[in-house]
Amino acid sequence: MAFAQSLMQFGSDLSWPAYLGMGVMVAAGAWLQGIGGLGYAMFCAPIAALLFPVLVPGPLLAIGGPLALLAYLRERPAMDWRVAGATVAGRVAGTMLAAVFLVWFSARTLSLLFALLILAGVALSLIGWRARPSLPNLAAAGVASGLMGTITAAGGPPYAVAMQSLRPATVRATLGMVFLVGTIVSLAALSWAGRMNAAQWWISAALLPWMCAGFWLSTPMARRFSQQKIRRYLLAVATLGAAGVLARVALGG
Repeated sequence: MAFAQSLMQFGSDLSWPAYLGMGVMVAAGAWLQGIGGLGYAMFCAPIAALLFPVLVPGPLLAIGGPLALLAYLRERPAMDWRVAGATVAGRVAGTMLAAVFLVWFSARTLSLLFALLILAGVALSLIGWRARPSLPNLAAAGVASGLMGTITAAGGPPYAVAMQSLRPATVRATLGMVFLVGTIVSLAALSWAGRMNAAQWWISAALLPWMCAGFWLSTPMARRFSQQKIRRYLLAVATLGAAGVLARVALGG
């Protein structure tokens, strides 16, 4: 009964124009992530926070989980489990370290530091330096992503810098698995804390067709992405993500 009442209330609060706007946003984010392995959260989260706050954070995460699974399944033959293992282990460690770092430093200071480090990495990459995708480097990127994602909600840029030399399909498959694991953990925490109710699960399900459409549209373009193109895409995403963090710091967010 409570579930039905929740759905009815949510349906009465959601207009068709709002639903269509959400759908277009989700489709565009899924298209971006389907091409380069990341970009969905970086694209959708700021727009949703401004226009569709009901989607933040639970429904966006709930849609991102199946999106990550689709990316992994599409590129499964290119999966490198050693890369995924090192990256996930680093991500978990970084998430736990974030709580410790926040005791010593303010979130504002850490956000500024992380963003500047990412931009420095991008700048070095543009003048010829490339981070080797070794297991220690990938684990370090995972740690940085865990810290940055927990503190600033933008955990993708460290992956972009560390994985710029990997094959495009390997990037998409690996990040799909990493984001899937991270999404499951985050949704479990939100549900346990009572931050994900029946209405939010319903809107997540209602937006899944848009996500699937965006991902499906990305497939032809993803196949045409060379290693050089994926490198440029990843560095651009890293730059935009770091710039977004700096903008929030400047605005006092």
